[in-house]
Amino acid sequence: MDIEERLRGLLLLGLAADAAAYQRFLKELSAHLRAFLRRRLAQRPDEVEDLVQETLLAVHNQRHTYRPEMPVTAWAHAIARYKLIDWLRSHRVKEGLNDPLDDANEMFSTSDSDAAQARRDLGQLLQTLPDRQRLPIVHVKLEGLSVVETAQLTGLSESAVKIGVHRGLKALAAKIRGMA
Repeated sequence: MDIEERLRGLLLLGLAADAAAYQRFLKELSAHLRAFLRRRLAQRPDEVEDLVQETLLAVHNQRHTYRPEMPVTAWAHAIARYKLIDWLRSHRVKEGLNDPLDDANEMFSTSDSDAAQARRDLGQLLQTLPDRQRLPIVHVKLEGLSVVETAQLTGLSESAVKIGVHRGLKALAAKIRGMA
């Protein structure tokens, strides 16, 4: 069983009130996040553990936002990236004069290329969806418009927008599982 399936299974059991499974989820996720953050903080290995703990706390506090049809690692990585960005911002202010600019650019270049690749992949996946699913996802989930605003913009009813988002995300999840 790969890490994605194992983490997803443990998280879903944990969300269903299985405390032991949730503890195993946090333990396995911490090892996964440690490797993820260690690659991004190669110049600051002493900071990795603090960021892992902050990320685990954020995962715990945001567990209600996890959607079972989406990959757990992508969801956790997004939370970890936000924590890393917050950490980098706070340390840039405190230590901005001490860090060579080239090192900072190197750290961000990996995230930028990862983000660009993710946007490209998402764009390609979205293009496979019909407009009634693709447009609601783009406007509601990516652009942050409300269901009402999206309905007015697309000419769909509010119910159709909600259904489009739900069915579109479900279709995307199936395509992603099919690629794995």
